[in-house]
Parts: sequence; structure tokens; C-alpha cells
Amino acid sequence: MNPSSEQPGKDRLNEDQRYETFVALFAHHEPDLRRFIRSLLPTVHDADEVLQQTAIVIWRKFDQYDPDTHFMKWACVIARFEALAYRRKMARDRLVFREDVLDLMAEEGAEELDSRRSEHEALEACLLAMPEKQRQFLTLAYTPGVKVKELAAEAGSSAAAFYMRLKRLRRQLMHCMESKLQPGESA
Repeated sequence: MNPSSEQPGKDRLNEDQRYETFVALFAHHEPDLRRFIRSLLPTVHDADEVLQQTAIVIWRKFDQYDPDTHFMKWACVIARFEALAYRRKMARDRLVFREDVLDLMAEEGAEELDSRRSEHEALEACLLAMPEKQRQFLTLAYTPGVKVKELAAEAGSSAAAFYMRLKRLRRQLMHCMESKLQPGESA
């Protein structure tokens, strides 16, 4: 077998591995990248547009990515430039920030990523620590389209009693999260 006939298969395997690495890294960091982009733009729709474009650019430039660098930081630089480009494109809209304001928001958004991740992890841990029935109650109460008054009626409770129970559970959840987020205390 001549070596040149093997090369297309090797190239394809390398391309598949490169794509799988990209997908794994992007999927892992997508929630943080979405939050970062959202901190730069006025609407969720704008953030979705920029995230989509950012994913395309990250894939196009992925052969330039150095695996020894932090993917999220590299992706945030690309996202910041994509947000700037989007902002310039939408410049005729009144809700567009000046570039210096966007730069400041990008800096603050990057600094807040770890804090947001910690808060999210604390929330998940506290929800998992709750009894199943309470967790379901809270989850249902915050499900889009679900009306608390309807839940109360289904549970055979008054709306006022239902809201009081919800308030107690939210307070319990808040105290749990605060205790997990206290510096120097083990979670």
C-alpha cells in the first residue's frame, strides 16, 4: 500500500478528532460563554445571535487554538469581538452601548463568570439536598407557563397558603445557598 493512499484517511481521522475536541470544549463552556455574551448585550435575542456567530468563528479558528491555554478565555476574546461587530451592525438601534461601555461590561462579565458558576453550583446542591416533594414544588412554581394559583387549586390549598409555603421554601433555599457561598466555610 502506498503512503499517499493512507493520507486521506489520516486527515479525516484528525479532522474528526479536531471536531470532537471542539464540540466537547464548546458544549462544556457554552453556558458560561452564553452568560458572558449576555452581559455584553441588551437582549437575550442579541446574545443568541452573537453566540451563534461566535460558535462559527471559534470553529473556523479552532486550528489556531492552543490546547495549553484556557478555552473559555480564548472563546471570550472571540465573543467580545463578535459582540462589538454585532453592536456596530446594530448601531442604528437606540439600545446600543458605546464601545468603552461594552469594554467595561466585557471586563466585568469575565470577572463575574466564576461567581455565577459558584452560585449556580450552590443552587443545584441546595435543590438536591431538599426533599423530593419540596424540590418538585419549587421547580413547578418556576416553570414557565405554570400559574401558582392553578398549582394551589390542584394541591387543594388556598393561593395564600401556597404562596406562604413557596416563600418559606425560597427562604430556606436562600439560606442554604448563602451558607455554601460563605468564604472559608466548606460547602
